[in-house]
Amino acid sequence: MSNALIAQIIFLVVVFSVPLVILPGLIWAERRVAGWIQLRQGPNRVGPFGIFQPLADVVKLVFKEDVMPNRVDRFLFRFAPLLAFVPGMVALAVIPMGPGVMVGDSYIPFQGADVGIGILFLLALLGLTAYSLTLGGWASNSKFSQLGGIRATAQVISYELALGIAILLVVIAAASSTVGATGFAINDIVFHQIRTGFPGDYELRTFMGFLPAWNIFVQPLAFVVFLVAAFAEANRAPFDMPEAEPELVGGYHTEFSSFKFAMFFMGEYLAVILQSALIVLFFLGGWHIIGMPVEAPEWGWDAVLWNVIGFLVFMSKMTVVIFFFIWLRWSLPRFRYDQLMSLGWKVLIPLGLVNLTLVMLWSM
Repeated sequence: MSNALIAQIIFLVVVFSVPLVILPGLIWAERRVAGWIQLRQGPNRVGPFGIFQPLADVVKLVFKEDVMPNRVDRFLFRFAPLLAFVPGMVALAVIPMGPGVMVGDSYIPFQGADVGIGILFLLALLGLTAYSLTLGGWASNSKFSQLGGIRATAQVISYELALGIAILLVVIAAASSTVGATGFAINDIVFHQIRTGFPGDYELRTFMGFLPAWNIFVQPLAFVVFLVAAFAEANRAPFDMPEAEPELVGGYHTEFSSFKFAMFFMGEYLAVILQSALIVLFFLGGWHIIGMPVEAPEWGWDAVLWNVIGFLVFMSKMTVVIFFFIWLRWSLPRFRYDQLMSLGWKVLIPLGLVNLTLVMLWSM
């Protein structure tokens, strides 16, 4: 078995193991942090510090009765939860979590699959989750669910524009200053924040001489636009209008139970993981930290060491962003629907367009 194939198999296993490890921990952390913020204990009965609470939740949901309401569209009612969960799992395949390795003249990225148009692939998959909410709301034959589905559609359309503009900004920057880069491969954007120069003679890229050249420093306005839009795309409070319990009972998932509800539930957390990973990759330098090599190491024990360090750095950055997601959810009240739409169309999109114009003029 060739070294390239061995490296690819190892990276593939690690990438697809990440959500299976993070999801239970994220569910526990959500409740624990919520307890701290609200001066409550949080889960503390099932296992030490309540760490087995996610397992108890899974057992409960699996063994609950799977209710099928009258006059629902049975196919779409079953298909919508799958559409909420599966695209998120597939999208993780193109997330680079380490520097990768050089095997001879071939570069093997730390990804499940190296897709040259990784950003377009990600955006297409993330867009599918909106269909799951819309189809789930419509198929339920419930006015509350249908209203939640309509809200989800309007919200995703509004904030995907701002999200797309922010991504376009980092794509333009990566394509205009990195040799041989198109900007649409996620690795191009990560390496653009890390290194400058030509192959074989790369140097560490810095901003203002002392800061790492991460896009959070170089393009702070794009980061703010992307961050707010990411919250809205993940349907997290204060942007959780599609479910809004005081108004819509539970919104699009009101009629779902048992494992179908669990898939919607896990789909929301997968969205948080994905959006956090994208924030790290696009604006926080990905898996790199000062002191790491700026080029992928040659196959060997050094490559193993640097990829393990890069993976740990990536997961640490992502953990901080996920904590911010949780902290904000339990700190801010939910927006009114008109405020949510106004923020998207009247604030974020104009800011993104102004920033896009400035970056294009700077890149000319």
